[in-house]
Amino acid sequence: MARTAISPADVTIRPMLAQDAGAARAVASAALDELHPRDLSAQEAAIQAASATARVAHLQRTDPGGCWVAELDGEIIGTAIGLIRDGVWGFSLFGLLPDYQGRGIGTRLYAPALQYGAHARGGIILSSSHPAAMRRYARSPGYRLIPTVRLSGACDPRRAPTALRCRAGDLTADAHTIEAASRHVRGASHLRDLPTLLGRPDSCLLVVEGDGFACARDGNVMLLAARTTAVAADLLWGAITSGTRGATVCVDFISADNNWAIDIGLEAGLSIGSCGPIFVRGQLGTLAPFLPSGAYL
Repeated sequence: MARTAISPADVTIRPMLAQDAGAARAVASAALDELHPRDLSAQEAAIQAASATARVAHLQRTDPGGCWVAELDGEIIGTAIGLIRDGVWGFSLFGLLPDYQGRGIGTRLYAPALQYGAHARGGIILSSSHPAAMRRYARSPGYRLIPTVRLSGACDPRRAPTALRCRAGDLTADAHTIEAASRHVRGASHLRDLPTLLGRPDSCLLVVEGDGFACARDGNVMLLAARTTAVAADLLWGAITSGTRGATVCVDFISADNNWAIDIGLEAGLSIGSCGPIFVRGQLGTLAPFLPSGAYL
């Protein structure tokens, strides 16, 4: 139970340690579940927890300077995680237990993760639709807001093109394609994070050799980067039809510059809904054709 009165001195903001990964994941999940409640089976919840913990542990190893926690009476109540890839900073995860929100703790927790990327040439933040989160990111120096939407629904595979170029990918054999496409759209490679991203069951890597790749999980698009919209369209069709037939699929953070994805989603029978904005600054890639990763930007 949260204290009724907390002074700034009561809460410690400190670097995340390797042993904090499970607790940090738990508080982030609790915060996100408050915003977007989910009805998961016990098996699904266990898979989700294991995947999210692996994500936090991976980033604590690669970016210890960007991973922070808020601690009260020896218990972790919040976490903020930033990463840097090829000179581009990204804000991967923020979570503060609901009982402690609105007390100024979130601002203090966000500050060192943001500072970690202060000297990076570019930055990307994918925001939830929570008003406090959007306000916090909008006030980050130098960032501009890009509105986005999401697609969701049951994909009708009968509407897919009859012949797709994309094929099952391999992280080693297709490393050049992955790095080239990532650097084209984001200005930084995703390759370092893909083993963890694809480590969750039902995940797959799709590639159009030399031109682009997509990561999907049971039809949900986790990341897509391509050199042309034609290649991106091929990859998106491949991704959303890769899951269980009739299952709900989602594609998040679609900006106006990626309207090609909306055209495909509507053709596939998906619906347009609201999504949090993207905040960007500095020197990045084209940001299109690009569907960013919520975990790894």
